[in-house]
Amino acid sequence: MSANTDTTSGFGVGGRIGWPIGGAIGGAVGAAAFGLLVWFFSPDVIEATIPTAYGLEAAGATGWAIQIAHGAVLGLVFAFVVTRQAVLGLLRTDVETDAIARTGLTGRFVAAGLVFGFAVWAILPMLILPVWLNAVGAGETTQFSALATNGLVGHLLFGTVLGAVFALLVDVTNRTSQDVLEE
Repeated sequence: MSANTDTTSGFGVGGRIGWPIGGAIGGAVGAAAFGLLVWFFSPDVIEATIPTAYGLEAAGATGWAIQIAHGAVLGLVFAFVVTRQAVLGLLRTDVETDAIARTGLTGRFVAAGLVFGFAVWAILPMLILPVWLNAVGAGETTQFSALATNGLVGHLLFGTVLGAVFALLVDVTNRTSQDVLEE
């Protein structure tokens, strides 16, 4: 690692937390925020619908555990993607547009999280979930499809929180892309 990896900036905790841990924590916190939103409006989704998708008995703790585990895994995927040289370089690029330039790197990671949340919503619950439910024989998929459509706001919340927590935990400001990749 280069000498500049030990510098502490306003973007995290000096690189003491690597991108995988930052991604997993960010994903878990984002999933908790999404889960609270869902639970507030429809507790049955967390308590029964999520466990049922895995062929498990309805139980609140099981649903919450699955929700948080999903978030942690997706957080790892997000962290992997945003720390690749091409994406990290794009996020760090100086731009001539004042509005984007003023957002800083933290704002760009939050925006990347928002985009990631949208992508997760478009791919997982809208495309993969119906196939999965048919494969495990979980029953009628129209109920899950309706929930997935209504889940757009939750997925955007998940991604935004994921990006913000990741930005707070992982220091990539003064480091090369290779330094971040080596963690």
